[in-house]
Amino acid sequence: MSAYQNTLDYIYSFLDPARKAASAPEAAVRNLDRMRALLACAGDPQDGMASVVVAGTKGKGSTAAMIEAIARAAGRRTGLFTSPHLSSYRERIQVDRTLISQADLVALTARTRPILDAFDPGPNGRPTTFDVGLLLALRYFAEQGVQLAVMEVGLGGRYDTVNTLTPLVSVITSISYDHMAILGPSLAEIAWNKAGILKPGVPGVTVPQAAEAAPVLLAEARAVGAPLWMASPEGLTLLVDERASPHEPSQDACPYPVPPVTALRGAFQQENARLALGAALLLRARGLNLPDTALAAGLAEVRWPGRFELIPRTPPVLIDGAHNGDSARKLMAAIQAELAPPRLVLVLGTSRDKDIAAIAAALVPHAAAVVLTRSHHHRAMDLDRIMAEVGAHLRGPLVITADVHAGIEAARGLCGPQDLICVTGSLFVAAEAREALGLAIPD
Repeated sequence: MSAYQNTLDYIYSFLDPARKAASAPEAAVRNLDRMRALLACAGDPQDGMASVVVAGTKGKGSTAAMIEAIARAAGRRTGLFTSPHLSSYRERIQVDRTLISQADLVALTARTRPILDAFDPGPNGRPTTFDVGLLLALRYFAEQGVQLAVMEVGLGGRYDTVNTLTPLVSVITSISYDHMAILGPSLAEIAWNKAGILKPGVPGVTVPQAAEAAPVLLAEARAVGAPLWMASPEGLTLLVDERASPHEPSQDACPYPVPPVTALRGAFQQENARLALGAALLLRARGLNLPDTALAAGLAEVRWPGRFELIPRTPPVLIDGAHNGDSARKLMAAIQAELAPPRLVLVLGTSRDKDIAAIAAALVPHAAAVVLTRSHHHRAMDLDRIMAEVGAHLRGPLVITADVHAGIEAARGLCGPQDLICVTGSLFVAAEAREALGLAIPD
């Protein structure tokens, strides 16, 4: 355990609280230059590795997990790179949905440390903790003989270091307001950042987007020469036919060969399932053998904790990492449509960079009681700031607790056995809720 903890300490030593996000494209592009240089120092482990890159605001992790599950069901050896993690750093690096072991992470980091320690930070700055994690993941996937790596973008897309990869397919999930201080205050600016993962000649697939975001994706696809499809409820439809292969789906809506039915709960997951199926069809067109049976089996077997995760307790506890207004609205719609509890008790905590006003407006009016709490993460929003936004929407008791475990206990005291406790507002809060309920991955 000491070697493992020392490894984690080393990885996190690349965190720099004083480091500011780049305010101009000229500075932001250094993220990509730095990562390319770092990969080159490591022998470019990504070369020859088939990959899928997933960007977007909501549903990135769920969609990535579905694509991975489909490929694995087809017999492919898969890698999955996601962030943030819920309980263990090892969740970020998985092969065939098995977390990298403590021993492997220790050994991998030891082999990689000389590269990191010798890296010249002069031109583009010192690597970030995210850069280090991405390098470790790619080296591990190469060593493990991964046949398809499914890579979730960390933030944005255009200047995210995952965008140093040239994938077989680019995937863009639903776009909404989040990280506005970095990605821009308008949906068009946010979409421009997400659209940056589109590459010349590489097919992309997205979902129906908001009116302000959709034209941005179309313009980017045309500008770079990327064929772009939309995974609509009716099927996969070609939007931009730049350099489209004759073997790929036609402009007419191509029906999904299996229903977009997934093991993940919540009606909003159907959109992610359609997107995963669209990505699978494009991968199939690019030569991957993904039979219909694998498409159905992958969706049926996928797991992704912390997202509309219903824990059968008395009263039941629903854990969801919704952390912006749109996610919160979809969460509430799914609760009403699929669970319809007699009373809802909300346990709410957010991070400082989130739109608590929009989250509160979507959730609090439907709650019989609200318990405000905060995670132990350094980005957790102060309780007085949350309370200022929640107050106008209250229609029942308000309780303040110091942490998520106490928040759940307080909620239990406000509930009857058939009521529902919903813990939400942040993935960090969702992670601590799972820990409090004994569901965390041991580390």
